[in-house]
Amino acid sequence: MRGEKMINENEIYNGLSTAEANKLLKTHGLNILKQNKKATPVKIFIAQFNDFIIWVLIAATIISGFMGEKADAITIIIIIIMNAIMGFVQEYKTEKSLEALKKMASPTTKVIRNGNVQVINAELLVPGDLIVIESGDRVPADAIIVTSSNLSLDESILTGESLGVSKSSSNRNNSVFMGTIVLRGKGEARVVETGMHTEMGKIANLLQNIEQERSPLKDKLSSLGKVLVVLCVMICIVVTALGIIRGQDKYQMFLLGLSLAVAAIPEGLPAIVTVALALGVSRMLKRNALVRRLPAVETLGCTSVICSDKTGTLTKNIMTVKSIYYNDKIYNENRFKDEKLYLLKRAFVFCNDCEVNYREKNIGKSLVGEPTETALIKAFFTNSYDIKTFLDSAKRISDIPFDSNRKMMSVIVNEHGRKISYVKGAPERIIDRCKYISIDGEKKAFTENYKKRVQSVLNDMSSKALRCIAAAYKDSGIINGNQERDLIFLGFAGMIDPPRDEVKGAVLRCKEAGIKAVMITGDHKNTAYAIGKELGICSDLSEVITGEELDKLDDNKLSSIINKIKIFARVSPEHKLRIVGAFKRKNKIVAMTGDGVNDAPAVKNADIGISMGISGTDVTKEASSMILLDDNFTTIVAAVEEGRVIYNNIRKFIRYLLSCNLGEVLTMFLSSLLYLQTPLLPIQILLVNLATDGLPAIALGVDPKDEDVMYEMPRDKNESIFARGLKEKIIIRGSLIGICTVLSFLVGEVLNMPLRTCRTIALGTLIMSQLIHVFECRSEKKSIFQIKLFTNMSLVMAVTVSIVMLICVIYVPFLQIVFHTDALNLFQWGIVIFFSAFISTINSVYLYFK
Repeated sequence: MRGEKMINENEIYNGLSTAEANKLLKTHGLNILKQNKKATPVKIFIAQFNDFIIWVLIAATIISGFMGEKADAITIIIIIIMNAIMGFVQEYKTEKSLEALKKMASPTTKVIRNGNVQVINAELLVPGDLIVIESGDRVPADAIIVTSSNLSLDESILTGESLGVSKSSSNRNNSVFMGTIVLRGKGEARVVETGMHTEMGKIANLLQNIEQERSPLKDKLSSLGKVLVVLCVMICIVVTALGIIRGQDKYQMFLLGLSLAVAAIPEGLPAIVTVALALGVSRMLKRNALVRRLPAVETLGCTSVICSDKTGTLTKNIMTVKSIYYNDKIYNENRFKDEKLYLLKRAFVFCNDCEVNYREKNIGKSLVGEPTETALIKAFFTNSYDIKTFLDSAKRISDIPFDSNRKMMSVIVNEHGRKISYVKGAPERIIDRCKYISIDGEKKAFTENYKKRVQSVLNDMSSKALRCIAAAYKDSGIINGNQERDLIFLGFAGMIDPPRDEVKGAVLRCKEAGIKAVMITGDHKNTAYAIGKELGICSDLSEVITGEELDKLDDNKLSSIINKIKIFARVSPEHKLRIVGAFKRKNKIVAMTGDGVNDAPAVKNADIGISMGISGTDVTKEASSMILLDDNFTTIVAAVEEGRVIYNNIRKFIRYLLSCNLGEVLTMFLSSLLYLQTPLLPIQILLVNLATDGLPAIALGVDPKDEDVMYEMPRDKNESIFARGLKEKIIIRGSLIGICTVLSFLVGEVLNMPLRTCRTIALGTLIMSQLIHVFECRSEKKSIFQIKLFTNMSLVMAVTVSIVMLICVIYVPFLQIVFHTDALNLFQWGIVIFFSAFISTINSVYLYFK
């Protein structure tokens, strides 16, 4: 253990004070590497006009102004600018969201300040700080090692050499560098350089925490968008040509074709994905899931298996020792202070990496370390002063840190001139290394009878969901590299780590959503089964397999039984990689959690790699797609739900945008084929684009979740965005919008209404039918009468703004002149409402009887 005595032996161990660190931070600046220049708001805004058709339309509009159509020209320019502003707002907010995520994902580090271990943002490190590094950490700055234990680092990022480099304070190889990774061991180091003054800074190697990967869905929609652009341009050319052939004004038809192209071409289709993903990621963050790679959000909705660590994720990670087995007797909580437990107490306390703050009287607050280790200390002590007195009786000489493969750790201490080795770890591993057993202070042969007795007690405790940690020792005077062999067995402590209250409900939600919840743990098989059964993960011991049993199976055999297994006990990180592979061979989409450095390969190989935000190492976090800020299984389920919601919202957005654009194109195309007067003027087409493709479309992208989103089976990862009838819905609804708009125009003409009034009716029909359709797009299964309209107030407000815009254009005299509209009477509004609502009514009746 590391206590205040060790701190006071040298002032370096106290680290800096907070005041000193703040002063040095002002001098040296943040511990960051210079970043590439970001897109400025001005550049983002200008980029909204970076489209050939837009520039041609602007040029044509300016020419129109010089030809006397100044009102039209100014209005068209204003509409184009307003569209650009909305595009800018979307993109700027997205950039800000991504930037915020980068800051959230920035690494933290352990630093000793004011004599105490603290966890701070690595950006705040300054020269002189004393940092604590251990297996799995990425070194946050250049530093000189002060203390070390079995320390080895991967410096390939600087040297290209993949072999680990041993580090020690006792030789010349005592420097560690920013960006390198601790492979094993632990140590303390004094920071000498930060930021651009580090070796990493000198080679200007910028490491980004949020990777800007291309979204597969965005790429698909980008390709689709190019196809739609070609089709729309061809139709616009046909519409323009037919108008000119019929003798209409060439310039007006050219302007009409350009306006129709601007309104109909879904140039923002790929951007929809980024906006929807960024907004969804922000929602996930509020639910403690930090997404590091945007494409992962698409995959989340496909998740069919969640492989979760037990401790801290399914359980509270609040360990309490409930029973102790020692001297072939069981001691309960009220007897832990019994002097007969003295030798076991020394093993658990000295073979322990807890930090102790002796200034803190509260025993719970004074301990900093792994919950298992703090629980072992709290079992024997009630105040930190007693711990100090106890530790002063011996001095740690060396140690072999715990690792997930050995499943044990050991220390050598000097007790009044005697060298004693204490070992603690998984009972099976400790038992295998013991030759003797201590009974009432007497060393006896560890016979098969004793082993059976120990195993019986171990099985009994494990079946009660107690996690057992065993201890042993060796007193041989001089220990030469065999400190973990021929040990004397002492006993074990059984501790409880209760399940999180909310996890049982989350497991049930997984089952309802067609997702298999799998527990992965290093605990005993019986302990894992007891917890798994309580949480509803499993119902029979046959659904549990151990790492030892796993090793006896080849990959084919494992794949054949993998769907039946729900708990993997006593497994190592290497087993996780096999488990991921087996599920993937069964075409499952796997989410895998991890925290240790050895978990990184499995986390990286999973479809969704998930690291622990509290207990996870830097290496695992960098290999992951998502970080759990609260290390909670429920957060994984919430993230899967958000992934489904985001994907559904993208489908809603696409359905609305493409069907509306198709309706606009068909309106003009059909009228040209039927040799009708042009039902909409260029400026009116642009108004439709502004009123319908703007605020309502954005509001649809943030639609709240469907009530049944977690009652559906996971979708196929390779499923087309247009699957499950979406393409048919777009074509049918878009066609009906276009046909009804043309019919409303024809009714006006048949009734001998003025052309201007007929165009106003067509304008009203086209806009209103799209605004009604935006509510239909909120669900693929329910009619507009079954949807709770007011659960998305942003959409209601957006539609209200668009309707007010339409009314103003129809009734405000100035705008009537600009947009060439007439005030409509009740009868004429009846035509608009009939043709706008007619489609929706038919669709609702169809869905009702379906």
